[in-house]
Amino acid sequence: MFNNKFKKLLLASSILVATGAANAGYEIKLSEEDKVSFGGYIKVDARYVDGDVGYRDFWLGAGVATALTEDKSQVRLFANETRFNMKYTHGEVMGFIELDFWGGGGTETISNSANPRIRHAFIKYKNVTVGQTWTTFMNTSAIPETADFAGPANGLAFIRQGQVRYTMGNFQVSLENPFTLGGDASIDDVPDVIAKYTFKGDWGNVSVAGLGRQLHTTLGNTETGVGYSVAGRIKTFGKDDIRFQVHGGNVGRYVGVVSAFDLEGEEAEETTSYLATYRHFWTEDLRSTVAYGYAKADISKMESTQWSVNLFKNLTKQLAVGVEVGNFSLDSANAGKGADSNYGQLTMRYVL
Repeated sequence: MFNNKFKKLLLASSILVATGAANAGYEIKLSEEDKVSFGGYIKVDARYVDGDVGYRDFWLGAGVATALTEDKSQVRLFANETRFNMKYTHGEVMGFIELDFWGGGGTETISNSANPRIRHAFIKYKNVTVGQTWTTFMNTSAIPETADFAGPANGLAFIRQGQVRYTMGNFQVSLENPFTLGGDASIDDVPDVIAKYTFKGDWGNVSVAGLGRQLHTTLGNTETGVGYSVAGRIKTFGKDDIRFQVHGGNVGRYVGVVSAFDLEGEEAEETTSYLATYRHFWTEDLRSTVAYGYAKADISKMESTQWSVNLFKNLTKQLAVGVEVGNFSLDSANAGKGADSNYGQLTMRYVL
């Protein structure tokens, strides 16, 4: 019996490696109840940045960014966004883990040996999800297709963290890992609470989410934080779509990839951000996305914008190439007024 299973496993593996399927990964059926799936992609980027914000592999951290004293330009070739995932399913139980290579380490002098890092690691049983994955506050379908990692991240809700989530139809509620950015996270003792409802139809989807949190200042005081998110992906003409996100309140680290801290001194920061994109298909395998993101924080007075336009073409079902140009600008206490950089990026992605 074991030998038969092993032969079937080898046969399935050889077939899957030979053919593959875009976005679906490779699935191996071990028994009537057990199967293993592999997926991910290989992505290679060539990126050029010119301006006084300074080079970054992708734009983030407007809240802590500093401006250069003069314009500089830099080019890099890298493959750190490459990722690999594995899913194991046994009946109603599913375990999922995914790694990429933004974990740091290595040196450009010789090896560029970037360390792997955990993106997702969770268990799902029926309607309950436990582990590290995208925050329930996010609507992942509203993330645009860009060469720049995550696109205009200043307008995105974008966090992966530990959580316990319950799903009932289109409604989700979760208790998630607390962390007070800009305060004393060592005394965070109450999980963040998130609830989200997603309206779905042939037209696309729109989600409405609320966030409640307890924040701790460096002087030991407690601040209550609340925030909201409205996000979605709406079909327009043919295969075209609009993707959008709007966030407000004490969303802090949940939005903008550190566009603003949770606290400024002893006060909870108020943040407003939004993202708007349009993707147009010129042909079946040629498309463009125009994207604009904006974020502003009331107390710190941080303000950032990012725009981009790109062109992607599928050379095969699994292999796509793209080119993107854009600009990132910010005003903050660290960067001063009017710091900005232009960028251009070439990318090739092979979906496993």
